Amino acid sequence: MTSTVPPLRISSEGDLRPEGRWVLYWMTATRRTRDNYALDRALELARALNKPLVVVEGLRCGHRWASPRFHRFVLEGMADNARAFEGTGILYHPFVERAPDEGRGLLHALSEKASAVVADESPAFFFPHMLAAARKVVATRFEAVDSNGLLPLRASDRERSRAFDFRRLVQKILLDHLGQPARSHPLRRCSVRPLAQLPARIRQQWPAALLEENSIDLASLPLDHQVVPVALKGGSRAGRRVMRRFVKGALESYTDMRSHPDVTGTSGLSPYLHFGHVGAREVFDAVMTMEDWSPRRLGLGCSGSRTGWWGVSASAEAFLDQLVTWRELGFHFCFHRPDHQDYRSLPAWARKSLAEHAADPRPFLYTLEEFETGSTHDPLWNAAQRQLRETGLMHNALRMLWGKKILHWSRSPQEAWQILFALNDRWALDGRDPNSSSGIGWTLGRFDRAWGPERPVFGKIRFMTSDSARRKLRLKSWLANWSEESDLLRGKKEELCPRAPSDRV
Repeated sequence: MTSTVPPLRISSEGDLRPEGRWVLYWMTATRRTRDNYALDRALELARALNKPLVVVEGLRCGHRWASPRFHRFVLEGMADNARAFEGTGILYHPFVERAPDEGRGLLHALSEKASAVVADESPAFFFPHMLAAARKVVATRFEAVDSNGLLPLRASDRERSRAFDFRRLVQKILLDHLGQPARSHPLRRCSVRPLAQLPARIRQQWPAALLEENSIDLASLPLDHQVVPVALKGGSRAGRRVMRRFVKGALESYTDMRSHPDVTGTSGLSPYLHFGHVGAREVFDAVMTMEDWSPRRLGLGCSGSRTGWWGVSASAEAFLDQLVTWRELGFHFCFHRPDHQDYRSLPAWARKSLAEHAADPRPFLYTLEEFETGSTHDPLWNAAQRQLRETGLMHNALRMLWGKKILHWSRSPQEAWQILFALNDRWALDGRDPNSSSGIGWTLGRFDRAWGPERPVFGKIRFMTSDSARRKLRLKSWLANWSEESDLLRGKKEELCPRAPSDRV
């Protein structure tokens, strides 16, 4: 069967079952109704087979980082999806677990009556394991579809160790894929056979969630209740508002302002990209529409340069380097390296240098709990951690410093690696993501080079300090919001108040 979805984005196995009652789309990572190749594929299968389309979007409570913060954000997206599917003839079934593994068996029960099953493919967190488990219980055609970015995951043959190398690859082959976008409005005139309801047994054992605001009592669910919901609203509608506000406002000054916490210079889109509420192609198209761009403006050659290739303004070039080069570098690395969360996946030069300095005295040592509560000697670091705990967000420029100091103040680089993932994945709205793995890896040398001179603890790893951040970044109003007065009074330069490692355990 021919498809409008590029073949590189589909991984399939098994045969179609024409006698099935419906086509099933199991929505797990790409939680949106636009810019979604998996939804496009499910719709074309349903039309070709003349079957109804059932979309099941689930929300688990049994994974390690499940919390009211992430649940609320996802539920707001599910409510948006319910509104989008209403009146289309597509049966949308949102399911929210009330106990760990309560959703076990739902996919199998639905696939028993399906002509085909379409699923999202994502290379990080629990998604690869979940997809592998799903393949074992689906006894019909099973297709995993990649909607992760502009460049299909299978368009790269291996991981790249430097952004420069990946940027050259993008400049060489991306144009071939830009002309194959997912549909921007696939639910308009979608013309599939309607299905009134699922069988009673399925509805009774796995009932559809009520998605009106606050209709689900998060307090009753087995979640990490220390990680509370935040003010930022989730869902595709909120994500598109953020996208439009950025493109019409901060994008123009992105180059100059993105590094300064005192101003709103970043896009604010990472949580929406992470949860699949907004797609990378949607963001790309919005930026390029503002720039009045066409592919004819692309530069010649594949130099790997960060500027000049797109043929747009300097700020748009800088943002596209983040959206396309750095974001997709992380996705492709995770796709080719299933061990990306293993310390041993760091470059050999970085592990060697860190090992040579593993016994160096640390100026301070903190436990995971002390890091988590922002109880270090450094007011700037504590403020960044408080912002993360209270809002689920951290400014990108400070996140780099935040990670570097965890390396500096941990007993070993391996312990720092574990603490970084624990703090980021528990508190950050955009955690548990390929870009989380990239950012944490970069802190310890991934996608970077060896730096000199060698320093205690860091070795040849790039070094950063809070003092340099204070000199370079505009922080006054940000610090006023996130610092405790007691911290500001007792804050001192590290160099003037060293403490033996044994003093802080």
